[in-house]
Parts: sequence; C-alpha cells; structure tokens
Amino acid sequence: MRLKLIACEVLYREICEAAARSVNQVDIEFLPKGLHDQGSRRMRAALQERVDAAEPGPHERLLFGYGLCGNGLTGLEARSRPLVIPRAHDCITLFLGSRERYQDYFEQHPGVYFLTSGWIERGRNLESQLSLSFADLAVRYGEEDARYLQQELTKHYRQFTYIEMGVEPDDRFERCTQEEAASRGWAYEKVRGDLSLIRRLVDGPWDAPRFLTVLPGQRVAAAHDGTVLGVEEVR
Repeated sequence: MRLKLIACEVLYREICEAAARSVNQVDIEFLPKGLHDQGSRRMRAALQERVDAAEPGPHERLLFGYGLCGNGLTGLEARSRPLVIPRAHDCITLFLGSRERYQDYFEQHPGVYFLTSGWIERGRNLESQLSLSFADLAVRYGEEDARYLQQELTKHYRQFTYIEMGVEPDDRFERCTQEEAASRGWAYEKVRGDLSLIRRLVDGPWDAPRFLTVLPGQRVAAAHDGTVLGVEEVR
C-alpha cells in the first residue's frame, strides 16, 4: 500500500524510524514545528493546502502525524481519499503510545512539561519560551522584567519529563533536559517512550478506538468525549 504521511517535524526521528520499517511505502512530508501557535485557522489552512496538493496522487490514504492540536485539525476536509488521524489531543500521546498512558501520567504529575529529541532540536517557538534562562530574558528585557517574566512563564510548571524514544544518537537530549530542570529547581524524570502508535499509524490497520478515518465528503470535528476526534458531513 502506498501512503502519504503529513507530520509535524517534532516527530521527525520517530516517524522516519517507523516508516523505514513499515510494510507500506510511506511518502513523508514534514511541516514546521509550531503551526498550532499560529492559531487553529492558520494551522487548518496549512494542512488543507497539503491535502489539496496531494490531488491527484498515487496514495491510497493520507496519514497525519498530528493530534487535535488546539483544534488545528478541526474542519480539515477529505477530498478523493481517506484521511487517517490518531485520536490524540497532541503529540505527547504519540510519544507515550496511548491516550490512557498520557492521561494517567499527567494526573499523577501535575505541572509537568514534556520534552523529546524533536522538541529540543527542532527550534524554539512562543509556547516553549519557558525554556529561556534568566540570562536570556535579562538580555532581552532587563533584569527586573526578566524576573517577572520568568515567574509568569514557569508558574504552572514544576517538572521536566524527558521521553526517551530509543531513536536518539546519544544522551545529549537527556542531558539538556536535566540541565534545564536544574537551572529552575524543577523536578526531573525520564520515562521510556512507546513507538507502537506511530508504527501502527504507518503500518495499519487503523482501528476506530485509536484512529479517526475521514472519508471523502467528510471533515474533522472535535469530539467532546474520550474519542477526541469525530467527523461531520461537508455541506
């Protein structure tokens, strides 16, 4: 089966590893990290543009390496072939392997901020400004404002958790996370990631509990229950 996967570059290492081992032929297109920071309308427009650009094409399905991502996929329309999307609020579900594991960990560790190799090496965006050190903020805003900004940026977080996916070349990303935690006096923990959901995304089959399939003539809708994503007819 020939498939096309449109994904956030934060998943670059993990998706490349899974696609290289897939039984399917997977053509991959990565989009820049941080699309959700531009707002749901712009993110949806960018993804719809990629869906439309795939018409016509040889692919049987278009896969997405995204979750709901702040409603950035809401309204995305399938054209001539099905779309397959993980039932996930964001990419952390993909890194941890299931919604259940993500929810359980988050409930037991309130105030956690997750990092992976992709989050660290694929550049900083507005959301991750909390990673700026006091020295960085002081250079930009002066010491007095820097103290206030650092407090505001970090007041909801108390822990960095590094998700080790097994695709890292060495321990550089883990060390970076440990240093970030130490510089703020936050707790640090490393957990083992789980590639099974990413592998299932590129391999199939796409069972309904874990994946949403959007058929031609349908579009993505947010589901306000445990399923995360639903569909509605295009009118």
